[in-house]
Amino acid sequence: MAVLPPDPVFSLRCPDMGPVNSICFHQDQRLLAGTLKGNVFLWDLQTNRSSLNFDIGNEPITTLHHTTDMLISQEKGGTVTLWSMSNTGYIRQRTINGNYFGFCRTALYNNTNGVGDELLFYPCDENSIGVLHINDAEAPSQLLVPDDPQLPKIGTVYCIKPFECASQVFLLAGYESGHFLTWDLSSGVIVDMLQLEPEPMGLDYDPITNRGIVGGASDKLSSISYQRKSMQLQHGSDINIKNAGINCVRIRADQKVFATGGWDGRVRIFSWKSLRPLAVLTEHKTGGIMDIAYSEAKVPMWNAPIMAAAGMDGQITLWDLYN
Repeated sequence: MAVLPPDPVFSLRCPDMGPVNSICFHQDQRLLAGTLKGNVFLWDLQTNRSSLNFDIGNEPITTLHHTTDMLISQEKGGTVTLWSMSNTGYIRQRTINGNYFGFCRTALYNNTNGVGDELLFYPCDENSIGVLHINDAEAPSQLLVPDDPQLPKIGTVYCIKPFECASQVFLLAGYESGHFLTWDLSSGVIVDMLQLEPEPMGLDYDPITNRGIVGGASDKLSSISYQRKSMQLQHGSDINIKNAGINCVRIRADQKVFATGGWDGRVRIFSWKSLRPLAVLTEHKTGGIMDIAYSEAKVPMWNAPIMAAAGMDGQITLWDLYN
């Protein structure tokens, strides 16, 4: 049974920010928030104040990523923009005009050994996925299109997760129908297909422990794993949740816990080893939780790694779950 929740170490909010769709840490001292209004707010975690905000466009920002020196934004409608850092803020460097109006978020892949390009995976129409080499503007983009006539009707792409296995890059993609396709990036072909619950909104997979979690419109979470040699995806156990609807699933990098953001405004924390519920965080009183992010290292202000959660109530809560 879930225990009594801890209190957040801080809540970030300001009247101009409004509902938040996406958050990401940068160098563990800054947190960026993409809003429903199409703005990006940069929060300084030394002062817990917003030191910068700027407009990206008129559409809601659905996803943010930050590399060492580049910000990547995705807007509703599918437009993806790469921004370089400057002394005064961010400068628009490259824009990919999208044609996608679904729920799928972009996904960033970093090579585990630090060699090679960083790859950005983005939905670019109903069921196609683009692959962009963000460090090499001259490299050709790749397009993953499920055009095999033997495939069932899978609908719109809903969630994607790139990962590495045996020095190869794969992409796990969930579609509206609940079908999950595993793509081999080196060949651009589908190596496996598995059907789970329809409308999978949240997906994460950890190749070290070979386990993933899927959540969506239903009232349960599904665990998944791969048969390593064949790369066949397998459905494991299910976890029932009290209220249906999951927007995001995030596994912490230390493989100790994972968290889900629900339509009911709850952040649920589970043990990664046992999948047992540990806590339900109820600080967000209205609207759904749209995104969850973890700092890569300790945030100096609290001398601890921090989990951030953001939602439709216009606040970003910061949590020290290690203590």
